[in-house]
Amino acid sequence: MNFEGLDPGLAEFSPAMHSTLDPVLDAHLNPSLLQNVELDPEGVALEALPVQESVHIMEGVYSELHSVVAEVGVPVSVSHFDLHEEMLWVGSHGVNGGDDIRQIQSLENGILFLTKNNLKYMARGGLIIFDYLLDENEDMHSVLLTDNSTLLVGGLQNHVLEIDLNTVQETQKYAVETPGVTIMRQTNRFFFCGHTSGKVSLRDLRSFKVEHEFDAFSGSLSDFDVHGNLLAACGFSSRLTGLACDRFLKVYDLRMMRAITPLQVHVDPAFLRFIPTYTSRLAIISQSGQCQFCEPTGLANPADIFHVNPVGPLLMTFDVSASKQALAFGDSEGCVHLWTDSPEPSFNPYSRETEFALPCLVDSLPPLDWSQDLLPLSLIPVPLTTDALLSDWPAANSAPAPRRAPPVDAEILRTMKKVGFIGYAPNPRTRLRNQIPYRLKESDHEFDNFSQVTESPTGREEEPLHTVSKKYRKVTIKYSKLGLEDFDFKHYNKTLFAGLEPHIPNAYCNCMIQVLYFLEPVRCLIQNHLCQKEFCLACELGFLFHMLDLSRGDPCQGSNFLRAFRTIPEASALGLILADSDEASGKGSLARLIQRWNRFILTQLHQDMQELEVPQAYRGAGGSFCSSGDSIIGQLFSCEMENCSLCRCGSETVRASSTLLFTLSYPEDKTGKNYDFAQVLKRSICLEQNTQAWCDNCEKYQPTIQTRNIRHLPDILVINCEVNSSKEADFWRLQAEVAFKIAVKKYGGEMKSKEFALADRKELRSPEGFLCSSIEELKNVWLPFSIRMKMTKNKGLDVCNWADEHEWGPARAEEELGVYVYDLMATVVHILDSRTGGSLVAHIKVGETYHQRKEGVTHQQWYLFNDFLIEPIDKYEAVQFDMNWKVPAILYYVKRNLNSRYNLNIKNPIEASVLLAEASLARKQRKTHTTFIPLMLNEMPQVGDLVGLDAEFVTLNEEEAELRSDGTKSTIKPSQMSVARITCVRGQGPNEGIPFIDDYISTQEQVVDYLTQYSGIKPGDLDAKISSKHLTTLKSTYLKLRFLIDIGVKFVGHGLQKDFRVINLMVPKDQVLDTVYLFHMPRKRMISLRFLAWYFLDLKIQGETHDSIEDARTALQLYRKYLELSKNGTEPESFHKVLKGLYEKGRKMDWKVPEPESQTSPKNAAVFSVLAL
Repeated sequence: MNFEGLDPGLAEFSPAMHSTLDPVLDAHLNPSLLQNVELDPEGVALEALPVQESVHIMEGVYSELHSVVAEVGVPVSVSHFDLHEEMLWVGSHGVNGGDDIRQIQSLENGILFLTKNNLKYMARGGLIIFDYLLDENEDMHSVLLTDNSTLLVGGLQNHVLEIDLNTVQETQKYAVETPGVTIMRQTNRFFFCGHTSGKVSLRDLRSFKVEHEFDAFSGSLSDFDVHGNLLAACGFSSRLTGLACDRFLKVYDLRMMRAITPLQVHVDPAFLRFIPTYTSRLAIISQSGQCQFCEPTGLANPADIFHVNPVGPLLMTFDVSASKQALAFGDSEGCVHLWTDSPEPSFNPYSRETEFALPCLVDSLPPLDWSQDLLPLSLIPVPLTTDALLSDWPAANSAPAPRRAPPVDAEILRTMKKVGFIGYAPNPRTRLRNQIPYRLKESDHEFDNFSQVTESPTGREEEPLHTVSKKYRKVTIKYSKLGLEDFDFKHYNKTLFAGLEPHIPNAYCNCMIQVLYFLEPVRCLIQNHLCQKEFCLACELGFLFHMLDLSRGDPCQGSNFLRAFRTIPEASALGLILADSDEASGKGSLARLIQRWNRFILTQLHQDMQELEVPQAYRGAGGSFCSSGDSIIGQLFSCEMENCSLCRCGSETVRASSTLLFTLSYPEDKTGKNYDFAQVLKRSICLEQNTQAWCDNCEKYQPTIQTRNIRHLPDILVINCEVNSSKEADFWRLQAEVAFKIAVKKYGGEMKSKEFALADRKELRSPEGFLCSSIEELKNVWLPFSIRMKMTKNKGLDVCNWADEHEWGPARAEEELGVYVYDLMATVVHILDSRTGGSLVAHIKVGETYHQRKEGVTHQQWYLFNDFLIEPIDKYEAVQFDMNWKVPAILYYVKRNLNSRYNLNIKNPIEASVLLAEASLARKQRKTHTTFIPLMLNEMPQVGDLVGLDAEFVTLNEEEAELRSDGTKSTIKPSQMSVARITCVRGQGPNEGIPFIDDYISTQEQVVDYLTQYSGIKPGDLDAKISSKHLTTLKSTYLKLRFLIDIGVKFVGHGLQKDFRVINLMVPKDQVLDTVYLFHMPRKRMISLRFLAWYFLDLKIQGETHDSIEDARTALQLYRKYLELSKNGTEPESFHKVLKGLYEKGRKMDWKVPEPESQTSPKNAAVFSVLAL
């Protein structure tokens, strides 16, 4: 109900006005009201007493039957006749800080009460069925029961909620126009929503979309009702002095959807209801208590007015019973008036009996004998109270202290046998059954919290106990008014390798993308892949690798790759797609997540490339392993195995399979025994376990021994470390400590933890077999840099740590004997940091070919890759894992001399045919709507040709920002944009200025803002079902732009840096001619394309919306003008004077293009006089 514009006298009623009632009668009250009402000695009135014993009612005429006091002095806010029982429910305005009841709705099993931001469902007896709290910013006013289990809730916000009463959950949120919905009605055709703006909207029953709208009143809406084909409304109109009650009722015919003659009434209407008995009568009620009946299509008769005698000055609520025989009024003094048209009215057609509470049947309480110890004290009923009882324990003695589960008995762990993932052990009988000794003080505080980020033991504001090195901390981009333009990425990356930006959703996998990129065969062969699949991860990864190749230290972003990644159903099923809140807070275990992602990406790339791979790409000696249907990913990563299952009946089953990676399986030994990494790796590869499996011989599930034998080793050995709990972390820590003790025992007397000369260092080797300059570098080291693997004749596998000093014969001869050496190439680690929620980084050994391309030198170096932070590190740092903050997640070992086994030539798979004509995805697109002419074969662009380019974008996620204490805005996360339209215009030739690409990009992601004013994109333009534009996929248009970049054309546009960034393209700087920089003076503002076009070309562009064709043509013309003014760049001084005139004119005009009635051309002698010099 909208109370704006009601009588100002309502503001006089304070919640605390009638907190207590003195014996003296309040001056506002009618003295006759409290006749025969006794006041108790404390001054509290007896509530809900009938005023009159008997009233004479004339049949067929409404008269007052009863008047009762609901709560003295507290205004009645709402009244409601129960639809199932003969009851009247009354809600009051909030007192003592409580919320007022906005609406009441009766259901089969209870009553719904709506307050400002709470929906409460109670049984008629008073028990709470549910209490649903809405957002504290909500201001709800109305509910509408659409069926037995669905409820609509609306209020003064821009949405209506749909709530399922069975599950008590919000199922739908319908957007509505501001200021919201305060009254709702329903028929079999529409939902009717009344707005505070004075409008009534008719909405579809299924989609809740607006079908029709009536602009009833200019001020505000007070009430409306619907019956049959008529809608009647009353409200307020705007006057010079404010809002005034309109005495004309607006009546609308729902068949014609138009207004009919307004109905003039003789009272100030505040409430109205249809009372269809014999005719469709309207009951119109004023605040002062006047009630008038009239026909909606006739004339109002003053004789049909009767008066309700409210105790207070105002009537606050009005309701009609389902039988139309009773009316209920509530006034501002807490009194409820019941009017009926018969002495014994029927309130509902079929009412059921009301169940009242049974009276107390116990006349006297039984005596309680205190000498009886077993006598229950519950014989004496005690009233429910929230106050403290005398028998309550002191708060200091009753503080909650949760008790942790005790550790499992060591004897149980020792005797346990595992079958699959279930362990069985005999009961040692050391404890009583179902009994645990109770301890007030917990002595053992150890529990498995390794998967969680450790908090500082001294508080969140202080440094953690294990400080994370600065370069390993999560890096964030500081955004300014210019976005990323003034952020110094060079501070974080002084190399020529490209980092990856972390602000994109699901960019936690940046470190793994870098690992795959620095695998030379993967980098080359992925870029040779191209298919027709719209969302192909192999294609998108190849495009991203191409950007990393072109970059000279500038960061790239994997937005298109991650966009395709989010569309893969398997990624969502595996839980790899994180919500923004989860990713920002580090919720969940990033180590588990990246290991699942590692397995997923290898499998997905293998599937994407399987059908399109060329078998001749592999030239290794083991080519017999690879079938023609296998992919290059399978050739690189796949390991062929034999899985043998031996049943206890003696039946043996052998099955061939392959895997792309291995997971470490750790021994259960707790004695502190020293294990080499090679031993654990062999145990994990040649896994042996006992499990339940189906036996064809026994024809049932039987305990079987499953073993795994290797038939062919992969070229790249990928290992998931599975350090997901404190158990595995303790194993790594213990093995590192044992290895360090061995090194200290062997070399400690010689080194004394000091640096030695190179000749002295040659003899100092770790147990893993690598040289080190100080014994301190061996701390937290267990991982070897190289491992040697040999296939034995009986299908066995020998694995050992390998040192550089060991002799290694010719590679081909060794491989013929089944001996391979694998070198560590990358480690991915999980950084535990309580301040940032943790992050993932990678140590990568960058090979010679990468340094040769980027820096022109030939050497190998280990680097730390932390998103856009790249820093060279010592090689020992890559294998040092302090398990308190740096936990290994993934290891990559590659065969020695791997690059020589593959053809690493990159052949650009993008052909000129991508620029030729293609079909549109839009179903309604016709040739008459075509806005471009595709290139012909004789028009194919050449090196140095000009192409005008412009792109338009839509917003997928809004910007996240915060206000600082000084009032400035700080951008936390920029808005996520998606390209929606790309236009390319011919820059030379007879068809100069005619577009050859004008693609609208179809998107499957939800668009938050189409930015129509700036982009010209309208809702529906990107929907293939209803769009009339030339609609294509992002991949299709991306290939066109990639071909133009690779062929060497020069792009002309305005603000191309942002365009290429959102499109996710890396364009060499010598191929970009950006007019925003051509017409720019250092340390001055950037000038808009609209102002430049008006100033130099005398063109008025971007009037109502932007058009990318117009913008691209204008940019080309501006470039021609630049060449003309600067004499092809040979006279910079004269062009500098032109720019000075441009900036002077811009400051005078406040950088705004004049309207048509003002000056039509900026070309005047003062501005262009410099051209005559």
